[in-house]
Amino acid sequence: MANNKNSQIQPRSSNLQQQNEVFMPDQSEQQRTQHALRMMAGFVIAAVVIMALYFGRDIFLPLALAILLAFLLSPLVSRLKRWGCPQWAAIGLVMCLTLSFLGGTATYLGVQLGKLSQELPQYQDTIQKKLNMLKDYRQGPSMWDGAIQTFDTVENSIEVPDQEKDDPNVQNVKVVGLEPSSEEAALDWLNKILNPLAIIGIVFLFMVLILLNRKDLHDRFLKLLGGNLNIGTDALDDAAKSIGTYLRMQLLVNVTYGIPMAIGLLVIGVPAAIMWGLIAVVMRFVPYVGPIVSAIFPITLAFAVDPGWDMVLWTVALILVLELISNNVIEPWLYGESTGLSTLAIILAATFWTTLWGPVGLILSTPLTACLLVLSNYVPALGFVKTLLGSTPVLSPSERFYQRLVADEVNDAMQVANDYICAQLPKKPSAEEVARRVQMFYGEVAIPAIRIYSQGHDSDITAEHRLRLYQGLQFFNHAFQKAYPSKLNAEQPEVYCVGARWEIDTQISAMLAHTLNLKQIAARNDPNVLIQSGESEKGIVLPASTKILCVSIFHHAPAAQIRLLKYNLTQQYPDLKIIFATWGVTQLELLDELQQRFELEALVNNVDDLILTVETYTLDEGESWFDNLEIKNEKERQQALNELGLLDHRHQILYKQYIEEARQAFDVDYAQISWLNQHEMYIPVSPFTQEPVATRQMCKDSVCTHLLYQNEPLVIEDLQRDPRFPHLSELRQQHIRFYAGVPLKDKNGIALGSLCLLDKRPRQMQAEDMILLKALAQDLMATLSNERKKKDKQKQIEKMQPASSASVLKKD
Repeated sequence: MANNKNSQIQPRSSNLQQQNEVFMPDQSEQQRTQHALRMMAGFVIAAVVIMALYFGRDIFLPLALAILLAFLLSPLVSRLKRWGCPQWAAIGLVMCLTLSFLGGTATYLGVQLGKLSQELPQYQDTIQKKLNMLKDYRQGPSMWDGAIQTFDTVENSIEVPDQEKDDPNVQNVKVVGLEPSSEEAALDWLNKILNPLAIIGIVFLFMVLILLNRKDLHDRFLKLLGGNLNIGTDALDDAAKSIGTYLRMQLLVNVTYGIPMAIGLLVIGVPAAIMWGLIAVVMRFVPYVGPIVSAIFPITLAFAVDPGWDMVLWTVALILVLELISNNVIEPWLYGESTGLSTLAIILAATFWTTLWGPVGLILSTPLTACLLVLSNYVPALGFVKTLLGSTPVLSPSERFYQRLVADEVNDAMQVANDYICAQLPKKPSAEEVARRVQMFYGEVAIPAIRIYSQGHDSDITAEHRLRLYQGLQFFNHAFQKAYPSKLNAEQPEVYCVGARWEIDTQISAMLAHTLNLKQIAARNDPNVLIQSGESEKGIVLPASTKILCVSIFHHAPAAQIRLLKYNLTQQYPDLKIIFATWGVTQLELLDELQQRFELEALVNNVDDLILTVETYTLDEGESWFDNLEIKNEKERQQALNELGLLDHRHQILYKQYIEEARQAFDVDYAQISWLNQHEMYIPVSPFTQEPVATRQMCKDSVCTHLLYQNEPLVIEDLQRDPRFPHLSELRQQHIRFYAGVPLKDKNGIALGSLCLLDKRPRQMQAEDMILLKALAQDLMATLSNERKKKDKQKQIEKMQPASSASVLKKD
């Protein structure tokens, strides 16, 4: 009976399961449906916004112009307020100056146009002669006469049928409109004049209100952007900075174009030369079309004035030279910050806003699109705008490198590598600098790209993709090692690099051997893996000169492979130093657990730690890392220290202020300023004591020595895993795990000391945080330089006072 009951229940449960499958779609289908609905909602919202912008252009256009002018004039109002001028008075003064400038410019242009219109009839004969000359040239014999004649014949036969030509009953009809009355003509004339004046008045009214209520409007926009005041503040500040900088730099670029143009046209002899310079300044605010329009007028006038062709040719040459200088010299020099828009985005934006708002929309297209781009950095719903319109690459270097390999474009992958390596190299780099950049490429681009491949190996990647990547890595490694060759002979390698299980491990081993050879450490890689598929670990024959074995394992769970390899390799080579590199493990906690569990001598997961570990093992007995560090410009550095008075104890208050600012800004336990004085590090304020006590430290006992040796920022996420600093007892006593520092440089670029952050837990340093730390270091050096100038000036005054007193006594 029980069996019968169970047999009856089972179909029922299967029916319920089938019903659930019918009424409950799978999760992937739900996600696709939700994604489609979100896209549809986005298109609907975009359509509504575009329609609102089009039909409400009479309201939005003056408002956009007012906001644009407010961005341009706001720094001037702020400057007047800092000088003690009240807000209403500052705004009134700025508005009066703006209206006076615009009114004076409009008056001058009107007078010049009036004079020019009176002089134009004098040039009719010149224009007619040149046109006849061009007509005669066009009608002369040429190679295109037959084609032109055939085309004219066909065109005439299509336009006018023969029957209509011969039919005498066909009459020509002329449509004559009604003549408007005097009252209608007057109203039409007033409408043409008053409508622009009304728009200008509305623009200036909006602008005054925006300047008066800037803080209140700022707060309201913050509320609209969401509850996160930090993100909202950054978004508005970035928008104001980006648009304000763009407008001011564009104005400066236009002025540097318009003034030489006016002077050049004046020298050439073109009438109203200053007016054409002013028109060029204004018209170049219009992207692409403006420069063409501003060039047409003086060229046309030169054509009309001069009976010959010299004035036209000189005018064209002048405009071409100014365009080349402005586009290739002035704009790159003055544009400290671009709008972040790609060239295609600027063209699309110009087309879009011109379609909506006409010629004024063309002028506003770049600033409005730049504002939208800034908002896309902070509003997730607008992320597609940044992807479509931004000029920054949407893929990281590692993603681009991986995509080029999967697309079977090895040459493009090689280009990605070359661009990355050459990005920060000087014009004449040393071999050491090239080796460092190659090491950074392997660690920050190549291996992260392989990590992308490893993560999707069993799910998103097809067999063809796997084949392309494997072959692409082989071809790339061969070409890359030829492009950056090593002069070191690796016949007797000191380091042997080998892969653990699969082909990717062997390719990374080739990269490591290449990096070590560039670092002047003899290394070789094995093309075979240690563990064959379906077999246990096989024996490996190493060259007799091998001291270090680097085993690459690219697996997210490498414990089983480490256990097998560690046991067999130590049995075969008991005196060999073995470094396990687990490239698929990114968590430091798991790395520490593996190292403790299998009692490994060295376990790393990045190229930098592996190279440092190898270099540590290659040191001779009793040799230290600091024995080979030679910091250059010792004499110049000592002179700069003395000139700036950096070792003066009277700066301790200033040092303590910057240390506290750095500690609070980056939320670290300690911050430190240190100066390199001969063979010791001078620390004006010790970070490990409450009192501002100066301490001295030997160079070999300081991490900052390495920073000054490299003369570039240094970040160590975990000091306990760095093989260079196991002897720093003070850091271990204070349980310091994290270090990030930047060099403190003088005006000549010589590293005098360092500003560094210290923390008791491992951390990562974001790119924007490093930019802020560099800015803080530069501000410290600028402050110290200004303090020194004040002291020197004070000393000069004190020296002059006794001399002047003595001269007065002598005179008496």
